Amino acid sequence: MAEIRPFSALRPAAGLEPEIAALPYDVYSRAEARIAAAERPRSFLRIDRAETQLPEDADMYGDLVYQKARRLLTEAEEQGDYVRDDRPCFYLYEQTFRGRTQTGIVACASIDEYDSGVIRRHENTRREKEEDRVRHVDALSAQTGPIFLCYRDTDGLRAIVDTVRTQREPYCDFVSEGDVRNRCWCIREEVQIEAIRRAFGDVPRLYIADGHHRCASAVRVGKMRRAADPHSTGEEEYNYFLSVLFPDSDLMIMDYNRVIRDLGSCTEEKLLDALRELGTLSELDAAERPCVPAAKGEMILYLPGRRFGFRFREDLRPEDPVKRLDVSMLQELVLGPVLGITDPTGDPRLDFVGGIRGPEELLRRVSGGDAAAMAMYPTSMDELMSVADAGLLMPPKSTWFEPKLLSGLFIHTFG
Repeated sequence: MAEIRPFSALRPAAGLEPEIAALPYDVYSRAEARIAAAERPRSFLRIDRAETQLPEDADMYGDLVYQKARRLLTEAEEQGDYVRDDRPCFYLYEQTFRGRTQTGIVACASIDEYDSGVIRRHENTRREKEEDRVRHVDALSAQTGPIFLCYRDTDGLRAIVDTVRTQREPYCDFVSEGDVRNRCWCIREEVQIEAIRRAFGDVPRLYIADGHHRCASAVRVGKMRRAADPHSTGEEEYNYFLSVLFPDSDLMIMDYNRVIRDLGSCTEEKLLDALRELGTLSELDAAERPCVPAAKGEMILYLPGRRFGFRFREDLRPEDPVKRLDVSMLQELVLGPVLGITDPTGDPRLDFVGGIRGPEELLRRVSGGDAAAMAMYPTSMDELMSVADAGLLMPPKSTWFEPKLLSGLFIHTFG
């Protein structure tokens, strides 16, 4: 059963949350990060991407970067930008975006439950991407970017969260980039803290929705610290990692679409003929506004000046929870055999576009020189959890969660 525990957060001083909170470090290119950090002198991005505070030719993975991040966090705390709670607490973190609200419990989850499978993942991580965050966490002795976890909704946890939200005022309430409203509450009362811990004791599994690399890095650092500490008891803070845990009913996965830069040796007509053999293909009015699939199993193919609705034949859809995903079938039946794109993570002819950009981005890409784009129907939460429950992994770029959890609002330190 899921073990979570409260912690004494290092968090922005009252009123500074809008100035400090920042989008996750990995949504920016190097150039974008430098510009964003320069525009907001208190932004946590300066600590998350400390190369922005060094000369432009500095090695972004050099030792100086992680040393700089440590100094920046220490200086910010010393000048009063951050305060530390005097006792372990849970927190609520609520985000409202485009009329939809998600409310998570901010807590620490166990690195041992990541290994045991209580905490389930649905995608692979790349060692080189982990390494950067391992060095960042180790240098700061802190986890600064929360892992986005989810769980199957329970009446008990829903009641606790609703009680906190309705009976007290949040300690911060602000609108961040992208028009996302953020509100936070602190849960200090022992009765409520214990009630939350007991309620999670009845939750059999937690699922990583977003932040697989951050999670794997936190686990690696915890194991490093444990191995180096001959007196480790398992209770030290490094044995736990910063998380925000959301009920699945609050969450929505957005589409993650495919752009094909060129068709290789294939032609548009050969591609269309192949799709006709695999399912139902119907040409749509290209003069209408860009559109997205309306139901599970549907896709929209954009070609320059043309668009088509497509659905695979049901007899082609396997029972395997990974192979039956729309993104899997597109890869295995079309991108690989028809277009020769056999490595979706490395082939430069394939690009991925998150649904937050809308179908207009797909139309812009094919109008601007790319050969084709495929608008996908979003993967569902049930599909994500079914894949994770089976101990399987989704294809790359299967899920896009929005809004992103902001960094800098909660920091978990372990000395």
